[in-house]
Amino acid sequence: MRANLIAGLDIGTTKTCAVVAELVAEGRRRPELKILGVGQAKTTGIRREVVTHIEGTTETVLAALKEAELMAGVSVDRVWAGISGDHIQAQSSLGVVAVGGEEINRGDLKRVHGVARAVALSPDRELLHAIPQEYLVDHQAGIKDPVGMSGVRLEADVYLVSCSASVASNIRKAVARAGYRVQALVLSPLATARAVLSEDEKEVGVAMVEIGAATTQLAAYYEGKIRHIGILNFGGDTVTSDMVKGLSIPFAEAQKAKEQHAVACAQLVDPQETVELPGPSPGQKRHVARELIAHIVEQRLDELFGMVHKEFERESLLDQMGAGLVLTGGTAALQGIVELASQVFAAPVRVGVPAEGLSGLADSVQRPRFSTVTGLCLHGADCFHETGEGVSTLSSGAASRIGAWIREFF
Repeated sequence: MRANLIAGLDIGTTKTCAVVAELVAEGRRRPELKILGVGQAKTTGIRREVVTHIEGTTETVLAALKEAELMAGVSVDRVWAGISGDHIQAQSSLGVVAVGGEEINRGDLKRVHGVARAVALSPDRELLHAIPQEYLVDHQAGIKDPVGMSGVRLEADVYLVSCSASVASNIRKAVARAGYRVQALVLSPLATARAVLSEDEKEVGVAMVEIGAATTQLAAYYEGKIRHIGILNFGGDTVTSDMVKGLSIPFAEAQKAKEQHAVACAQLVDPQETVELPGPSPGQKRHVARELIAHIVEQRLDELFGMVHKEFERESLLDQMGAGLVLTGGTAALQGIVELASQVFAAPVRVGVPAEGLSGLADSVQRPRFSTVTGLCLHGADCFHETGEGVSTLSSGAASRIGAWIREFF
């Protein structure tokens, strides 16, 4: 049986995730995905979301995708890859055209999008997304789909997202050397929001905060439109580094202690509780108050949420967050993080995991750290739903084994 397969690839600073899914239920308003396989690999060759070593990144990509393909029992030839970093820029652009016929048609829509996209970018920039925000027909605002309406003047407010051309080129090169093709690069915060935010939340007003290892990515929506994208060079590794200094343990042990014992809100910890950590000499152990670990983690995350709060305040978004905040990313799995964020923002807070529109091995990706890679697959499904492009149609069985064999040896 041939199937429409979609693969997502999230190349993070410390971990790279891949998901292979099958597109099902195409006839619905929003496509559904059957999760077939998930792969992970420790990232090498990446620093703060930017490729610094092609060969290392290639090996990482190949390892993650091969694991996902092995679990799925199929092979893919293209991926929807995420891109992020402080090189990302976003701006609004307005396009205006005269309507030729009696009513607005798809051709008019295409023309006005072209005008809005025709913004001069420097040679070192690449346009990633042109997201329609709203349309105006004869100065009447708030129109989501003007096709079929009467009017003589059509305007489109489009949100343009661009990236460093060299960063994008290096990601494509690393993926190509692994034996795959990048179907499209997708801004990671947009992909993550696709996986963890509902349409109702976007309409009421919601902010997504994705806390990765090296960066924290922000996306704010109101009235169904993207209002702000932000990337802070501050992530979970900063918390781990504080634990290294505060507890006098190696980074790897601090990472393990963070995953097993850390709490983001110290008031949730019993002051009498202790945990066992490595001692100063090999083989030695010592007992440390869990409350001490909680204070270290809380202090740093409180600083991070303060930075996020200031950014949203600067963009005048705090009063538009009727649905509150959605936290995701690996660090969002920390116990007590919802309570801490609720204190800082005085708003509803929840942890977001991929759930809507998923079947198959959906429970394998229903964790905060898989939000971006799952969102990349969902974004790919949306694009295929609209354009009919962007999927692999490789058979399982023999074709999968041949594809894997070719990549292994060539």
